[in-house]
Amino acid sequence: MLGVGCSIALFASNLHAEPQPIPRVQAIPQPHDEVSFQRDGVEIARYCAGHDGFRPFVFPVIGPSGRSLTRIGHPHDPVTHSHHNSVWMSHQFVNGVNFWGDGVGHIVHQKLLRLEDGPDAASIETLNAWQDKDGKTLMTEHRRTGVQVLENGEWLLLIDSQLEAPPNAPVTLGQSAFGMVAVRMAKTIGVNDGGGTIRNSEGGVDEAGCFRKPARWVDYSGPITPQASEGITLLDHPGNPSHPTPFHVRNDGWMGASLTFAGEIVIPPGQPLRLRYALYVHSGIPPLEALQKRWDDFSRTTFVEFGRK
Repeated sequence: MLGVGCSIALFASNLHAEPQPIPRVQAIPQPHDEVSFQRDGVEIARYCAGHDGFRPFVFPVIGPSGRSLTRIGHPHDPVTHSHHNSVWMSHQFVNGVNFWGDGVGHIVHQKLLRLEDGPDAASIETLNAWQDKDGKTLMTEHRRTGVQVLENGEWLLLIDSQLEAPPNAPVTLGQSAFGMVAVRMAKTIGVNDGGGTIRNSEGGVDEAGCFRKPARWVDYSGPITPQASEGITLLDHPGNPSHPTPFHVRNDGWMGASLTFAGEIVIPPGQPLRLRYALYVHSGIPPLEALQKRWDDFSRTTFVEFGRK
């Protein structure tokens, strides 16, 4: 045990130590297992564990104007679309159990495993259990949710997921247009409600040209203030199964990457399924070439190796 004199001397020496640099981008834990992603002390996104609902999600998703580019629920049908939780991951059929709509399957946040801050990025790693209505775990998930800041208030939301079957049985993700990642846009950005625009990497425009069509990315942009338009580009990594995946998009303000649109995916024990997606949060309505360049950069990124320090 240090004596009083030693303690005072140690304290005095610490006063003259060089301070550690303050990370520009931080993941700061909040009550109820939420995590605030902050750039220069200002929140740009928040991970919500979803204890009062059926799945974790990210809300808000703040654009360069300072307003959220996403919302909770359908603007005209909040009851049957209560599962539209801003930015979320889910699937309609996991061993036949519906995790897409509210009321049956639950994606249960179990613990926060890791946090990282940095000069231009921050992230968290969480452990989730996909459970049926009786509490039986059908599969487990390691998820990494991170932000990477760009210039002019723009940024990337990065989502990595590793889905694992239990030791004794495979897991089947059934054929469906619903799952694995989706975005509910702010009302004013929707084509129907705000005069927004949907575009994809193949030249499709709005629901008629993008609905359930394979693409590398889909962009949803529109007015967010009287003076500004902003949007989100959902990027599908080329390492994901079924890439380029069909996207389920609607003029009423949502888009999703349909992982198993072409057919079921089986996850054998000991052979986890790894997925990687990004959301480009941007100002204005960028030209197609700029969005393709953003996907090109993302396509060269590598999958997260969970469990490595």
